Amino acid sequence: MNKNAVIVISGGMDSTTMLYEFQNEIALAVTFDYGSTQNAREREFAIMHCKRLGIKHLIIPLDFMHQYFKSSLLGSPDDIPEGNYDDENMKSTVVPFRNGIMLAIACGLAESNGLKRVMIANHAGDHAIYPDCRPAFVEAMSAAMQNGTYDHVAVFAPYTGLSKADIARRGAALGLDYSETYSCYKGREKHCGKCGTCRERREALRDAGINDQTPYES
Repeated sequence: MNKNAVIVISGGMDSTTMLYEFQNEIALAVTFDYGSTQNAREREFAIMHCKRLGIKHLIIPLDFMHQYFKSSLLGSPDDIPEGNYDDENMKSTVVPFRNGIMLAIACGLAESNGLKRVMIANHAGDHAIYPDCRPAFVEAMSAAMQNGTYDHVAVFAPYTGLSKADIARRGAALGLDYSETYSCYKGREKHCGKCGTCRERREALRDAGINDQTPYES
């Protein structure tokens, strides 16, 4: 199969699943280091999986986001709220227009390398709190990218309508070991087990019938 895609990979469950599911279509993977609390831990797994699959991997620093943007993810672990994603306090974890910025850079990488698609692993569980994960945003961003490039580079976001449990089931079918991914917003050695993304991770693995081997603090 023709490898014509760039994937944005964090090292979390969703983008790692996408990396494996679509590995035969991916020519280049890119991880963005924007100074979030979990960046360093996630990046370790992104590097590992890309190396394992033999996929070229770039890490691009976005220091300006940490310097100028406001989000609890850009502070310290103590700034991260606990609770479910639909709780009002979880809005503090939004990094303004993060996916728009990352997709724009990945689009430039795609056209520079003669590639046609940019892959991103947003999913239905993100829609409630993250505006730049919703279907309308993905469609609009894809249209802008196609209109702004000679090669009409498009966004490919096949998980947009899926739940995290749906994604976990796909990963399980591929033989993916989710203990080799990282999700916690606090960015410590072990997952805290209490922040929104830890709770979502636990629920997804449980609902998918997967034995959760994630090391949690609580």
